[in-house]
Amino acid sequence: RPAGFEQLSQLGKSINVPVYGDLSVKDSLKIYKKFEQELSKYDLVIIDTAGRDALSEELIKEVRELYDYVKPDENLLVISADIGQTAMFQAEQFHANCKITGIVVTKLEGTAKGGGAISACAATGTPVKFVGVGEKIEDIEEFNPPGFVSRLLGMGDINALLEKAKEAISQEDAESIKKKMLKGDFNLIDLYEQMQAVRKMGPLSNIFNMIPGFSQAAIPKDMLSVQEEKLQKWKYIMDSMSRKELEEPDSVGFERMERIARGSGASIKEVRELLKQYKQSKKLVKAFSGGSSRNMEQLVRKMGKMQGVKGMKLK
Repeated sequence: RPAGFEQLSQLGKSINVPVYGDLSVKDSLKIYKKFEQELSKYDLVIIDTAGRDALSEELIKEVRELYDYVKPDENLLVISADIGQTAMFQAEQFHANCKITGIVVTKLEGTAKGGGAISACAATGTPVKFVGVGEKIEDIEEFNPPGFVSRLLGMGDINALLEKAKEAISQEDAESIKKKMLKGDFNLIDLYEQMQAVRKMGPLSNIFNMIPGFSQAAIPKDMLSVQEEKLQKWKYIMDSMSRKELEEPDSVGFERMERIARGSGASIKEVRELLKQYKQSKKLVKAFSGGSSRNMEQLVRKMGKMQGVKGMKLK
């Protein structure tokens, strides 16, 4: 697609990995040969070819010539989770022309479950090696069979969620948060750090899909979109606050709210909403520090009602 190379270049730049290409040349093999000498200095080279239909003999011929010339150690077929049962035909055709060693399933962040990937595996006798749940580097996950089947059945994937959490927050930070919670300490700096960790884990829809119970819940996309926007707005608000205000949110009066709203481009109502969320979170932290499971259950129920979450059942 037209913007494909630009997107790849941006992704490579984000992790300090060079990306080579030439938009003026359409033939994949010619592009590879152009940079072949430069590429020889790297231990690992990933060649990304343009998407193609197995029905196009010309495109299949092009990728076969590239395959025969490069002789790759791994040849991965990337298929979209929403391709359905046509995945089997596509996989068979590509496997017949250039032996596939693995499957990569993308777009699993959407409503599609990726059942077609099973058909592709059956057709080629090769395993799924990676799955994609977004468009960022951190959205590429190593394939976990039990987790994939669990998500396919709408049962969530708690192991993937835990892995995402480990990537988003270090062990040292986790210990620091734990100590603060045990003491009952909590301020806007802590809330800010937790929000940043959540954002590192990817879109909220991905996170909900990994949580057993929530993965089957019919949560409207527009509701998740509103929550994403709210988190971004709260970040802007906290970026406009002084260190003292972040450490002592209870000291923020109306005049300070006005200043913060002007600096962040938010409304006073949105600043109030953030401070209200902070107070709710602080109550929850105090409940943890108090060690009362009864208090914690009551708070979770109360917060669920405040956020408009229905159908939650605590066992």
